[in-house]
Amino acid sequence: MKIVIALLKPFSFVPAILMMFLIYSFSAQSGEVSGDLSYKISYTIVETKNEVLNEGKGYDELSYEADSIHYYVRKAAHMTEYFLLAIAISFPLYVYGVRGIWLMLLAGIVCVGFAGLDEYHQSFVDARTPSLKDVGIDSTGAFIGILLVQAFCWSVLNNPNKKKRKRSR
Repeated sequence: MKIVIALLKPFSFVPAILMMFLIYSFSAQSGEVSGDLSYKISYTIVETKNEVLNEGKGYDELSYEADSIHYYVRKAAHMTEYFLLAIAISFPLYVYGVRGIWLMLLAGIVCVGFAGLDEYHQSFVDARTPSLKDVGIDSTGAFIGILLVQAFCWSVLNNPNKKKRKRSR
């Protein structure tokens, strides 16, 4: 059984690699395609809010409201992508025994480094520009993801109920 686990352990990085591919794919979209996609999401958000709250707004009002949140939807998408990437990187590192500050540093370096490379990649894409601000937003999402993994793994490993059950056996 230990041999199977040892052989399968490297596959724990597959979600991180897939997330990197997804981020890279989104960055490869032209500025127009990327903007249209995030605008559709913005419009869907305000349209859903309009229906749920029964506001009765028309197309023009919804479009104006979608425009007003479009920037924030784009930045939330950046943060979410890197939040998920950080989780996908941190869990396998934790499995390999990287803990505490070393987990934060290693996963952080990978995520921030990838964010920088991703912004550099965008400099070659039509109607896209690299932004140091986006690297900061990406890094914030990654930091939150890393902290969440740290807290989750610590709470699972240091569960007082688990320790009580072991002593009572």
